[in-house]
Amino acid sequence: MSLPPLVEPAADLSVDEVMRYSRHLIIPDVGMDGQKRLKNARVLCVGAGGLGSPALMYLAAAGVGTLGIVDFDTVDQSNLQRQIIHGQSDVGRPKAESAADSIREINPNVNVVIHNTALDNDNVMEIFADYDLIVDGTDNFATRYMVNDAAVLLNKPYVWGSIFRFDGQASVFWAEQGPCYRCLYPEPPPPGMVPSCAEGGVLGVLCASIGSIQVNEAIKVITGIGEPLVGKLMVYDGLEMEYRKINVRKDPNCAVCGENPTVTELIDYDDFCGAVTDEAAEAVVGSTITARELEQWLKEGRDIDLIDVREPAEYEIVKIPGSRLIPKGDIVSGAALKDLPTERQAVFYCKAGVRSAEALAAAKAAGLGNAVHVQGGVLGWINQVDPSLPTY
Repeated sequence: MSLPPLVEPAADLSVDEVMRYSRHLIIPDVGMDGQKRLKNARVLCVGAGGLGSPALMYLAAAGVGTLGIVDFDTVDQSNLQRQIIHGQSDVGRPKAESAADSIREINPNVNVVIHNTALDNDNVMEIFADYDLIVDGTDNFATRYMVNDAAVLLNKPYVWGSIFRFDGQASVFWAEQGPCYRCLYPEPPPPGMVPSCAEGGVLGVLCASIGSIQVNEAIKVITGIGEPLVGKLMVYDGLEMEYRKINVRKDPNCAVCGENPTVTELIDYDDFCGAVTDEAAEAVVGSTITARELEQWLKEGRDIDLIDVREPAEYEIVKIPGSRLIPKGDIVSGAALKDLPTERQAVFYCKAGVRSAEALAAAKAAGLGNAVHVQGGVLGWINQVDPSLPTY
């Protein structure tokens, strides 16, 4: 369905702006009126990473008058494979500042507002209040639910995107006009069920595919042209090169935008989503060692079975010497329980400690009472023991 324009038009366009946006102005559906609305728009991009990079660049090029960037992270070399708003010289810089410099180079007419902070319950409502529309480029469930709930409570539309390996999704959530994110996903997936991009990877160019869809939807909502993805979920399969749309209905029983909402203020989203299952949280108590402790055990020649519970592709990148691979999924499903040691002490590790905690819980449930896991995983080993190894 078509919707009225979100933003009132600015008073005028300068001569420079007319020249810059001339290819927009000659599109009848956009024209002077639409470009003036873009100039008057205030858009906040949550995250200057994989999705935020192309989104910010194209929002700036399109002439959005004010662009806000909220990101507390710094540029890492592993970001450069997909986060194209940053370059090699930006490694180590705050992402928000690096992105702002790129935006100013693309379009000096854009007013860039930097929020070099972690978005949380204490600041999200205040930050969101200053913008017309939110573009969500986050990569974790806790922040996604917080963004959704804050947008609903403030009656703000937001454009959502998600990427993983070769697949992407996008939609426009606007409780005033249709469903919100919770209507589609009422509850987060069980902890550890859905791997993050840091665990499972993402094809770099997929960020551009989904990020450009997000900008396309933002322009449509701001200017009131076309039919935005309100009540629609766009699903993209990069391997099969297929796009499909799925209808999403507003849930009358939605906890935040339903007829009788139970969520009327922000909640504890880390607790709501959970980093690990209750079983894993219980299993690690008294059964966690540091990377330095593992190093000492190996030097002492302690009789342990060091088990890497990541995926084979990760194991090929970097591993702790002396380890063997048994993916977490095979342990949790029970398929690999027969391969776990019965006479030696099992020591599990993963990338950062979450998956190994889940494997530890499954192993203890199977009777391996003296099993432990390594806090911080292979990244902890690299940071504390052997910084010559590559990170990912």
